[in-house]
Amino acid sequence: MNELENLKQLEDEFKECRPVLTAIGDETRQLIILSLSKGSYPGMRVGEISRRTNLSRPAVSHHLKILKEAKIVNVVKQGTMNFYHINNPKKSGLVLMKALFSHLEEFMVDCWKMNLDETEI
Repeated sequence: MNELENLKQLEDEFKECRPVLTAIGDETRQLIILSLSKGSYPGMRVGEISRRTNLSRPAVSHHLKILKEAKIVNVVKQGTMNFYHINNPKKSGLVLMKALFSHLEEFMVDCWKMNLDETEI
């Protein structure tokens, strides 16, 4: 793959990962993720997350929506109740992030080597 194709692929991967980067980059959502990691089956309801995080129910719902869109969190509906839990890692947006980080690392190594070669000339 040439350098231009490599850059385009990296750009596409960044775009694809934006929802995940946005979701996990916020301190409040990180707090919710940590709270959910301490939950038990079948998950936690908004009220319980609200109590554990000292956030309002609307704020928790807003952040859960973003985490759900990024496939970090999943919901199980039981009747009228919604239970939120950490998603299966293989189905989460983190799979995309792993690919991005791997590609980004390769790209950075190539750039570093290229710059190193140029300084030796």
